[in-house]
Amino acid sequence: MASRPPDRLKVAPAFWQGLDAVGLTPTAVLRHSRLPASLAADARAQVTTAQYFALWRSLEALSPAPDVGMRLIVGMEPGTLPPAFLAAYYARDLREALTRVARFKALCSPEEMILEEDGASATISLAWPFAGEDAPAALVDAAFASFVELGRRGTRRFIRPLHLELSGTGRDVSGQSDYLGCAVVQGARRNALILHRADLDAAMVSHNPAMLEVIDPHLLRQRQEHLSKVSITDQVRWALKRLLAGQSPDVGAVAQELGLTARTLQRRITEEGGSFRQILADVRRELVRQYLADPALDMNEVAYLLGYDDTNSFYRAFRSLEGTTPARWRSLH
Repeated sequence: MASRPPDRLKVAPAFWQGLDAVGLTPTAVLRHSRLPASLAADARAQVTTAQYFALWRSLEALSPAPDVGMRLIVGMEPGTLPPAFLAAYYARDLREALTRVARFKALCSPEEMILEEDGASATISLAWPFAGEDAPAALVDAAFASFVELGRRGTRRFIRPLHLELSGTGRDVSGQSDYLGCAVVQGARRNALILHRADLDAAMVSHNPAMLEVIDPHLLRQRQEHLSKVSITDQVRWALKRLLAGQSPDVGAVAQELGLTARTLQRRITEEGGSFRQILADVRRELVRQYLADPALDMNEVAYLLGYDDTNSFYRAFRSLEGTTPARWRSLH
């Protein structure tokens, strides 16, 4: 069985410092969530995803503001941000900044961030690998606000999303709509922030290649330590799921994403008894079933998300794997 990283993470100091912006204290939040009072002061302390969710649910329970998650992020000072976000401000443009956040976010939060570009829009969605329940609404709001704040502060432009999709219903989202400057759609099939793709080209005013050269090795070492308990097969699968949309990544692209050389990656895959081609096929087989189960996705979108050059290539590959057409599979399942 493939190994996975432990469900443990450090709560970023920015979280504790940001509580002041919403009128709360670490002591009050920890007491309500029934977590150790020393957690905020212990730089080495770690929590599980469930405990992390408990902190954010306490935030919701203790604050009267329905947009408390976004308020907390907006009230944060850039200098208190985790290194993964701080380094993003030195990126060349917003696209590179968000890509860097996606790559290093696991160092400070239990969610995975997925950035996908399609046509004139770009979509940021979230996944929670260790979650046994839905993520707290305040945490979802905070995550999306952090990406928008990165864009607004980093480019000094008013980044206005196309819209925000939330899977929950019955919330007062007027504050979120006012902050984002766009519509908030509730009852959606996912939590997702939809941006204008052109905004990703906006230059980051604090772009600093020299600072990246200093920070990157540190972040890469931390990331390798985080991934060290994961099989190389699982690492490749994780990278492919992030890279597949709109392209068919090769070994070199995945190796770069993992901070390895292509030769080293090939060797480690072989040592585990696998092959890159087989891992890619397995990931596509897993994802295609998820995508086909979603009636909102048409076949062109599915082909794009799986990295096929065109719909015909997708149809041929699917038939060879499943022995039937995608449309027939969808109708049966």
